[in-house]
Amino acid sequence: MCETSFLIMNTSNSTTEDEQVYAWVFGCVMVIGLPLNAVALWILLRRHSLKSPHAVFMVNLAFSDLLLIISLPMRIYFHATGTWPLNNMACLIITMLFRDNIRSSAMFITFISVDRLLAVVYPLRSRHLRTSSNAWKGAAFVWSFMLVVNIPESLDFLEHLQDHTQPTCFKSYDSYKLLLSKTRLAVIYLQIVLLVTMLTVNIVCTVMVSWTLHRHLSDSAKVSNKMKVMLVFVMNLVLFAMFLPVPIGMAAHGKEIMPLVCLTVSNCCFDPLLYYFSFDSFWKKNENCR
Repeated sequence: MCETSFLIMNTSNSTTEDEQVYAWVFGCVMVIGLPLNAVALWILLRRHSLKSPHAVFMVNLAFSDLLLIISLPMRIYFHATGTWPLNNMACLIITMLFRDNIRSSAMFITFISVDRLLAVVYPLRSRHLRTSSNAWKGAAFVWSFMLVVNIPESLDFLEHLQDHTQPTCFKSYDSYKLLLSKTRLAVIYLQIVLLVTMLTVNIVCTVMVSWTLHRHLSDSAKVSNKMKVMLVFVMNLVLFAMFLPVPIGMAAHGKEIMPLVCLTVSNCCFDPLLYYFSFDSFWKKNENCR
């Protein structure tokens, strides 16, 4: 299935074996993640009413993944050929899409966990909170937060790119000078704190939901629902395990973090599983949806 990522790898003999592997990994993620997220987004929009806050957060999560996936062809080209044919602004946009995907995905996954907590643990008291209007406000907050963080980060990144005499892009991750930038370090530490906080919230939500289901469901229902809760919990842990290595590696002044970037990008292939297991009747059409 991933053979298509090899098509451009023979265009240059100047790339190293590691670069070829990076191109292959990004190619696989694109080939697998694009149809999975496109189909998931189609199902969410076509079969479920966006009046559900759960659906609103999942639509935004799928959209975030698709934004990252459409940036992968240029990553594949760069690592396969060793050349960057576009300008610095194109490099900036593609790099920001990757960084924003880490942050937005973590936040939307956490919103999904909190929504499930309110629905299961506080079903009556949370009715006025669990509305599509509030969900869209939450989504707007996430994208606004991304924009605010991107402004100083983008200016810092463009300044770094202008120091290169030859057109380049993703190898700038390895620049020790960039990692010593006060602006960049501040954003990295902010991202680490954000991810750890989101992970903690997800763990607390999972424990509370699991405890509530254990207390109030029959034995037969407990087995099915507990399995779903645990599967979602495990998937969330896996996803956060993919998000954290890159900012931690950059904070530690890692000289070669591209393998960690490959790991993080692959989260796009796992998010559709989260939709299936965390959204009841994912494949069934919502009766309220016209």
